[in-house]
Amino acid sequence: MQFRRRPQPISVINLIPMVDVVFTIVIFFMVTSTFIVTPAIRLNLPRSTTATSTPLGKLVVTVEGPDAIYLNRTRYNLAGLSAALAAIGPTERTAIDSIVLNGNETIPYNLVIQVLDVLRRNDFKNVNLQLRPAETSPGSRAGSAR
Repeated sequence: MQFRRRPQPISVINLIPMVDVVFTIVIFFMVTSTFIVTPAIRLNLPRSTTATSTPLGKLVVTVEGPDAIYLNRTRYNLAGLSAALAAIGPTERTAIDSIVLNGNETIPYNLVIQVLDVLRRNDFKNVNLQLRPAETSPGSRAGSAR
């Protein structure tokens, strides 16, 4: 008489599928987190022949007009921007290396100065202006600031 063997329960957990899922989730969050900071507004940035690439910071201030100033994705006026910057806690401030300031090329210069004053009054000193490179003629050298 021949007896059948009972199947042995699997006592090993296979980690490879779990690692694949976790790796896919990490890649998804890395890709989607780069699109969170900038608001979806169209800007016509000023041109500069000496413009260099600006690293994207944790805070991006976008100026469209006196009542349309965006701090990351939230719209403020000048007074609201000052209140929002004052509400940032000290632990969050230490994580902020620099602030990127961008705006339409048609906004008044006075408005840019007012926004810079609001940033300085709230102890944000390292501000980068975002520009776009100017078209250059074939004989000129773009991007070299000496």
